[in-house]
Amino acid sequence: MSAFVTLATGQRMPMVGLGTWKSAPGQVQVKQAVLAALDCGYTHIDCAAAYGNEQEVGEALALRVGPGKALRRDQVFLTSKLWNTKHDPSDVEEACKTTLDHLGVSYLDLYLMHWPMAFQPGKELMPRREDGSVCYSNTHYKDTWAAMEELVDQGLVKAIGLSNFNARQTDNIISTARHKPVVNQVECHPYLSQVDLLAHCRSVAVCLTAYSPLGSGDRPWASADEPCLLQDHRLGEISKRCHKTPAQIILRWHIQRGVVCIPKSVTPSRIQQNLQVFDFTLSEQDMKLIDSFSCSKRFIVPTVERDGKRVWRDAAHPHFPFHDLY
Repeated sequence: MSAFVTLATGQRMPMVGLGTWKSAPGQVQVKQAVLAALDCGYTHIDCAAAYGNEQEVGEALALRVGPGKALRRDQVFLTSKLWNTKHDPSDVEEACKTTLDHLGVSYLDLYLMHWPMAFQPGKELMPRREDGSVCYSNTHYKDTWAAMEELVDQGLVKAIGLSNFNARQTDNIISTARHKPVVNQVECHPYLSQVDLLAHCRSVAVCLTAYSPLGSGDRPWASADEPCLLQDHRLGEISKRCHKTPAQIILRWHIQRGVVCIPKSVTPSRIQQNLQVFDFTLSEQDMKLIDSFSCSKRFIVPTVERDGKRVWRDAAHPHFPFHDLY
């Protein structure tokens, strides 16, 4: 198995990258995590404006990437994402340039639309009404996409892509795109294997990238009764047999399906382990067993409590992606 996937643009994207979501800004841990990753062989870092920590990522990049440093800029694959409040076409270029400034680079390898849903423009990441509900905007994601295409024309980004888009929305973009999306980054792990979306993306030359590839056990809203993927006993058995950690088994499962993954960790030993997944192969039997875990369990959808029930916060947004089956 190659450690890279070739995107529709011809770019080589490393199949394992460092995720930086939930790595709190203002703490040295993000910077240290990126340094640890670059020092042990990672060449793919996944960022987003909404994570609030791109300046810390940039500080690490400044120490390791560039003339006279350990890595040349063209040896590192950098991804970032356009946030929901910046969907108005007139805001897109400035948002991208802010990210470039924070990361201290002159271009991105990949820029994704973080969600198909636009929020009210402004400085607030989550613009809310007094009752706590989010203020939406009716900007269509196709208009936002057209503005993102101009970033490619200007050389600010090498490729553009999607995140949290369903198959229908992906097709909508492709139908009018001058620059086609090369990636759709979605929640994907053995409990949410995304078989149908993966097949659809393959059919239109879009690479699937898995965020929360290990099931996001550290998500802040996890409840005690929810299953923990890394502690699944079926995984433990494969793990013992292969002499690999449960996390390494899951990452290997993703790779053998052709799915890029961006596990997040701030622990240097785990960061290193997450890259040590190219020296073994899962049998067809093991792959099928892990495939069988899927129960369409979505962990990463913002929820709120209404009338004593947990419901999807943005379900009323006209471009909410998860009403479709895939």
